[in-house]
Amino acid sequence: MNKEKLLVVEDDPNLGQILKEYLEIKGYDTKLCQDGEQGLESFKNNHYDLCIFDVMLPKKDGFSLAREIKVTDKETPIIFLTAKSMKQDTIEGFKIGADDYITKPFSMEELLLRIKAILRRSNSIDKNNFEKQEFNIGKLTFNYDHHLLKSKTKEIKLTSKEAELLKLLCLNFNQTLERSVALKIIWRDDSYFNARSMDVYITKLRKYLKEDENLQILTVRGTGFKLVDLS
Repeated sequence: MNKEKLLVVEDDPNLGQILKEYLEIKGYDTKLCQDGEQGLESFKNNHYDLCIFDVMLPKKDGFSLAREIKVTDKETPIIFLTAKSMKQDTIEGFKIGADDYITKPFSMEELLLRIKAILRRSNSIDKNNFEKQEFNIGKLTFNYDHHLLKSKTKEIKLTSKEAELLKLLCLNFNQTLERSVALKIIWRDDSYFNARSMDVYITKLRKYLKEDENLQILTVRGTGFKLVDLS
C-alpha cells in the first residue's frame, strides 16, 4: 500500500523538522519546504494527498500559496498553521478553501487527528461519482441539479442546503456520513451553531422521505447519519 503524501511548508526550521519526523513516524511520506515559492514548485512537480501551510511564510505567504494552488487543483485538502488567532484570518482561510485551521501552539496528536479526519473524508466520496446529478433511492428519484425529490404522486422542491445534504447522504448510501464531513463540505465549518442547523435540515429531509416508508435517515450516535432502504 502506497503511503499518503503530505506537503508541509513551514519556515521555522525546528518546527518544520519536528513535523516532518513526527508525520513520517506516523506513516506519511512527508516533504518539507521552508518558503512559499519552494512549496508551490514542489506542489507543481508532485502529487500530494494533503498540504499543511504556515500562513506567515517568506517569499510567498500561505494564503497566496493556497490561492495559486486552488486555481488548478480544487481537490487537494489544505490545513493552515498560524500563530494568529484573529477571527478574520480564520474566515480568510476558509474562503480560500482551507479544510482546517489550527493555531500555534498545538499538540502533534491534535494535528494528526485532523489530518486523519480530512483524508478519511477525501477518500470516503468517490470522486468519479461526486458529479452525479440524479439518484434513485427506494421509490423516489432525486435530481440534485434541479433540487427536486420526486415520487409517483408528488414533487418536492428542496433548498440548496437540503439538496447538498441529501446528495452527500446518497453518495454514502448505506454508509455512515460523518457529521464533521458534512459540516466541512456544506457549511465549511463544524461549529456548534452549524451543527444545530444541520440537525434541522436532517429533520426536514426525514419528513420529505416519508413518501417512501422504507427510506430512513438513521442517527449513528456520536458519529453522523446513514441513509438506508429498509425494504
